[in-house]
Amino acid sequence: MTKLKWGMIGGGEGSQIGPAHRLGAQADGLFEFVAGALDHRPDVGRDYAQRLGIASDRAYGDWQEMLAGEKSRDDRIDLVTVATPNATHFEITKAFLEAGFHVLCEKPMTMTVEEGEEIVRVAEKTGKLCAVNYAYSAYPMVRQARAMVAAGEIGKVRLIVTNFSHGHHGDATDADNPRVRWRYDPAMAGTSGQFADCGIHAMHMASFICNDEVETLSADFASTIPSRVLEDDAMVNFRMSGGTVGRLWTSSVAIGRQHGFDIQVFGETGGLKWQSEQPNQLNYTLVGGRTQIIEKGEGGLHADATRLSRVAIAHPEGFPLAVANIYCDLADAIRGETRNGLPRATDGLRSMAAVHAAVGSAKNNGAWVDARPPMFR
Repeated sequence: MTKLKWGMIGGGEGSQIGPAHRLGAQADGLFEFVAGALDHRPDVGRDYAQRLGIASDRAYGDWQEMLAGEKSRDDRIDLVTVATPNATHFEITKAFLEAGFHVLCEKPMTMTVEEGEEIVRVAEKTGKLCAVNYAYSAYPMVRQARAMVAAGEIGKVRLIVTNFSHGHHGDATDADNPRVRWRYDPAMAGTSGQFADCGIHAMHMASFICNDEVETLSADFASTIPSRVLEDDAMVNFRMSGGTVGRLWTSSVAIGRQHGFDIQVFGETGGLKWQSEQPNQLNYTLVGGRTQIIEKGEGGLHADATRLSRVAIAHPEGFPLAVANIYCDLADAIRGETRNGLPRATDGLRSMAAVHAAVGSAKNNGAWVDARPPMFR
């Protein structure tokens, strides 16, 4: 099978997310890394791209140069990944979609709901794929949980409890560290801090596993370190269109917690629990029964979980291979196969609508508000 051609914007040397994308995109031999504009400093970006093996004429200084260069090539890229600062996602994603490229955008897809709706419309108009990197939804045992819910193995879902809470920004003496400070600066992070950064992963996961959408929510935000404009802790209650009740906590000041992303799904006849720090295991409990531990790679898993497991049972598969699963689904989708688990522009839009709804609710003493994008109401 011929490899698809892939390019990347952002994710340069020293980037936290760049290596995960480069490992993930190339893990299964589906994509060839052929183009990049990897740094906001043109010379630095060109140099790093060439050290990664990109030809000099496709090592670009900025995204505009990359767009112009790739549009004119017969061997143009099939997919571009946008891994730049949040405020640039909309402009770059829209430009590449309109030029006929498929796009994988880091979250948040946009900074505003209006921008998100525009991306959805552009993707529909051009017929090009716009995916959003909610990579946690691509762990094999998360796919197993989704399939079990769809198969009715825990009955109708009543309640979801989820959180994404860590303590790595809990040191007030480190609050002015540039790598920390920008996350709580509205000029760089947008309207929300911790909820938009981490909490939205937990909310997306709730929708993903249950194949349902958040309809209304009530939020309480706190900036526990006074110098922060945006919240570093949030509690969000939500209700889904199918009647499921949700409880979500997210924090960056929970000292003692490391990654801290987990989700529990409680149905009429059973419950499921998944934790990102133990991603190979899914806890499954039936009413009146003992808790079972379902292991990645064991026999009898649902097809989507089996398809996305690469190594034998008891061997760990980490975050870069979850990202690789997103690229597997992308490759299939680009080639015309249906992959219902792939997070799309509509997911990115719903997430941004939830962020803005939560901000509004928190400013209004936790009032319940509509969390749906206007175009989906």
